[in-house]
Amino acid sequence: MGNLDPIAFDIETSGLEPGAVITVAGLATEMGVWIALNTAERYADTDRLQRGIADEVSANVRLSVFQSEERLLEGIREFSSAAIDGDRHYLTAYNGERWNGGFDLPFLRSACVRQEVVWPFPNLAYADTMDMVGRFYTGDVNDLVGVYEALIGEVDCDPFDDSERAVTTYEEGDWVPLLLHNIADILRTRELAVVAGRYVPKSDFKMKNLNPPDR
Repeated sequence: MGNLDPIAFDIETSGLEPGAVITVAGLATEMGVWIALNTAERYADTDRLQRGIADEVSANVRLSVFQSEERLLEGIREFSSAAIDGDRHYLTAYNGERWNGGFDLPFLRSACVRQEVVWPFPNLAYADTMDMVGRFYTGDVNDLVGVYEALIGEVDCDPFDDSERAVTTYEEGDWVPLLLHNIADILRTRELAVVAGRYVPKSDFKMKNLNPPDR
């Protein structure tokens, strides 16, 4: 939108029940993808995972593996500080946070509070991709996959038919499909945001600043 480039964000979680944690977090920029895996103290061969991803994804992907949710959150903060510029970028997610709901950002806030980690996206604008595409998409299906297929329809790397598989795959330690699912979602989200930036008036972008007031 305008001179700002979208940075797409998406998380996977171990479920929705109390005590659920972030298992994967991904960010897609114009230059490529950064994706973080929380193994919950389990072993993961980073090089093998990187090769498995490279076989399925044409985009440039950088993988970081962490042993806990706390370390993953710190990793998001470090990546954000190094790679995201509030004067050039805005953050977006599909149903990540809207006036009447959303998932990714509220869950991220809860995780940061629980782990006592500093909010990773200070001084950054946010606009929800679901709201953007709602300005021109008129189909009956409004989930990310359905909207993406209707408007863009390109082949992606997602091995799952639905996001519920992300929970069971994480429990089984089958990391590559889980990572590919998240990568597919952030690439879809960013592509939709780019399309919206070409056709939706600036005045219709519902931007907000993610910086907490006491920072």
